[in-house]
Amino acid sequence: MAAVAPGSGASREEEGTGGDAATPQPPAPTSAPGARLSRLPLARVKALVKADPDVTLAGQEAIFILARAAELFVETIAKDAYCCAQQGKRKTLQRRDLDNAIEAVDEFAFLEGEFSISRESFPSVFPVLTI
Repeated sequence: MAAVAPGSGASREEEGTGGDAATPQPPAPTSAPGARLSRLPLARVKALVKADPDVTLAGQEAIFILARAAELFVETIAKDAYCCAQQGKRKTLQRRDLDNAIEAVDEFAFLEGEFSISRESFPSVFPVLTI
């Protein structure tokens, strides 16, 4: 392996001889005071877990893993729904984009028919936005 001078701009990924240097690695978590490992509020996730009568105790690690899993789920379905919106030449997600993503992706089959609520049933959940 060739030596790389400090400050030369070459990253560690470029130093390796393996073929996976092109695959991006996720950033390592930082311990900076403002850094958060979870984007969802853990207290809210814990409250949701405790709302289940079958759950008696839930450790912080379990709460964190559930929060992270929820983040990944939302990210995945949002990306797929955004692809549906782009096919319609739009940048704004609409409910039909989520419905189309659920129908198109086999992993979301468990959600089919689960979103049969209407705006009239839950007006506070679906506020009317005027622009």
